Amino acid sequence: MRTTAVRAPRSALLTAVLAAVVAVGAISAVFLLRPRPQAPSGAAEPAAGPVTSVVTCGGGPCRQLAAVTVGGTPVVLLTDAAGGSAQLRIGPEPGTVFELSVAQLGVRLDQNSLRCIDGAAPACLVRGDVGDDGTAAYGELLVAGGGVWRDAGKPYYSDAGTLSLYDVTADGRPDVIVVRHDCQGATSGTPRCEAAPVLGEVYDLTGNSVGCTRRVTSPSDLRGWPDIRLTRADLRACP
Repeated sequence: MRTTAVRAPRSALLTAVLAAVVAVGAISAVFLLRPRPQAPSGAAEPAAGPVTSVVTCGGGPCRQLAAVTVGGTPVVLLTDAAGGSAQLRIGPEPGTVFELSVAQLGVRLDQNSLRCIDGAAPACLVRGDVGDDGTAAYGELLVAGGGVWRDAGKPYYSDAGTLSLYDVTADGRPDVIVVRHDCQGATSGTPRCEAAPVLGEVYDLTGNSVGCTRRVTSPSDLRGWPDIRLTRADLRACP
């Protein structure tokens, strides 16, 4: 007995082929649209190494002239070889670096030029002599407030060559002592003024005058010279 194959209608075959094509397309689309894993942040490039801050003085290497610690904070005075450029670095390296304006005034800085006092408002005074005979001096004051250091601004000037930092008023805040000639009516630096008596004038950290000492023949007559240490009792109204 002969068996005759039954052919499926063409329309049925065409429908089956179209269904297979649609199924393959859907699988491909799902694969292409599948979210790809993201690379870890920063993995595209190697991590940058630590950057070392290079501090220079006057375009050349700095040399350490003096160093102290104020309330656990290191303070370092740096200068160039010629002394024409100076910086004060406060805090562990790289720290906060201040370019000192007194270096531009021709001062001579040495290992005794840095004086700092801790307290309610820590402060540092950088002083240096000017002129060949050292009879004049400039000083630059830096003060800390709220953990932030700032330069007080205009330098102090002594035409008698003596500047000191000391808590004269005993309020926990250092004061600046400027020794000057009491030569009213004469110009500072002239022979007439240099022959006049001297006195110490005290300024608080805001730059306001607190008072003056009595007049004396020379700075060495003031208590503690050359690192003068006055008290409130030493002060009176300035002439």
